[in-house]
Amino acid sequence: MSIDVHQLDTFVLWGSAVTFLAILAVRVSSRTRLPSLLLYLAMGVALGESGLGIGFDDAELAHALGFAALVVILAEGGLTTPWSDVRPSMRLGLSLATVGVTISVLVVAVGSHYLLGLPWETAVLLGAILSPTDAAAVFSVLRVVPLPKRLTGALEAESGLNDAPIIVIVTIISTGGLDEHGLGYNAGLIAFELLAGLSLGLLVGFAGAWLMRRAALPSSGLYPLSVLSLCFLSYGGAAAVHASGFAAVYVAALVLGNSELPHRAATRSFAEGLAWLAQIGLFVMLGLLLSPSRLDLETVLYALVAGLVLTVLARPLSVAVSAVVQPLAVRELAFISWAGLRGAVPIVLATIPLAEGAHDAERLFDLVFVLVVIDTLITGPTLPWVAKVLRVTRRSQPRGLEIEAAPLERVAADLLQVTIAPTSKMHGVEVGELRLPPGSSVSMIVRDGEALVPERRTVLKQGDELLVVVPRRLRERTEERLRQVSQRGRLAQWLG
Repeated sequence: MSIDVHQLDTFVLWGSAVTFLAILAVRVSSRTRLPSLLLYLAMGVALGESGLGIGFDDAELAHALGFAALVVILAEGGLTTPWSDVRPSMRLGLSLATVGVTISVLVVAVGSHYLLGLPWETAVLLGAILSPTDAAAVFSVLRVVPLPKRLTGALEAESGLNDAPIIVIVTIISTGGLDEHGLGYNAGLIAFELLAGLSLGLLVGFAGAWLMRRAALPSSGLYPLSVLSLCFLSYGGAAAVHASGFAAVYVAALVLGNSELPHRAATRSFAEGLAWLAQIGLFVMLGLLLSPSRLDLETVLYALVAGLVLTVLARPLSVAVSAVVQPLAVRELAFISWAGLRGAVPIVLATIPLAEGAHDAERLFDLVFVLVVIDTLITGPTLPWVAKVLRVTRRSQPRGLEIEAAPLERVAADLLQVTIAPTSKMHGVEVGELRLPPGSSVSMIVRDGEALVPERRTVLKQGDELLVVVPRRLRERTEERLRQVSQRGRLAQWLG
């Protein structure tokens, strides 16, 4: 495939315009609570053969670009996930990504075969494609819902690790390898790829962190590039030895993101921006790949039936069995069942049989596309409401407090920016009454656009922005104390 300068100019024109519109769509999404991925998919469909007429039917290219985008998304997820959030629920997350996925594949396959009349091979393929949760959807949605760490940690670990075994399954079935090698061989292959990918990710993560702490690069902008290069190195290295690149990149990014590296804030910001770009390109491309003229009522009905089997039977059963390794309350298991968010991953997986020319691959792709759209419309916007009904929201999460952090690398400290909203009981509290941990202090207050240096008797007011300097080792205690005062006022210490 060759491209001349004129074609490149045209691509830059349309690509930049679509990217800018997609960025503006994030604002629309936040106001309407409509998941942004649906807007991106709609943009792709509008640009495609049924809209502006841009033709795109290269399944192999879509498959390759889709995998590249998922690598970026998983890297960003690992880099921005605190290990303290994931560690308590890692057993459950790993169980969901292996045992839970297996149960989900079997239940959806049986349901699709007997309810929809699909051949066993197609039914198992559909079950495998629909079983993994989507990392981009989980990372973006769950981090704005005030949930306990044991729930967000389990769901994020599951979404980061469950792609690895499923990709092997889908590839084996699409290429006819299941009949050729047998169940035992393929089960061993999946186990090897997952374990080897995890091991290589740990190796690259710890070795890379050790090297980065000792490297004196001439520009701060090189550090984010170096960290992401290490993440991609873990993926490429794992793929070279036929291990799971997706498991490797997520684990390597998780290790690097939780290591004491220079310019961590810049690295995370750069990774977030790159992940947004990857999501935009991925969803628009998948929308281009869809041919709306192929969709009919039968496809929609099949998607509804498969979605019901997945949501009502497969997901709850897989969560219940997986939770044996780490029991949770029934209402927490119910929320995890409902929070099995699907997004780009199932659609990308559906491009594998499409690229391999598997039987009924186009019909399977259309069915998965419709199901993901329906699932996203129902599940994503209702998550906050479901969390409230099931009473799994984090009680200590303040409604009137927003905190952002900017690391002070040389002294291993963070600068917290605290906004006192109208609902916060921090209004009227004196600075000295905050009783922050020793070593933490309110260094500045921004009030009505003016900065002032506070004293112990300075009274805080609604709308104030506090700049709090805190040693990194005391950050959690300091944030917890600020939340307590925000919720209960100056008597928080005695009210419990």
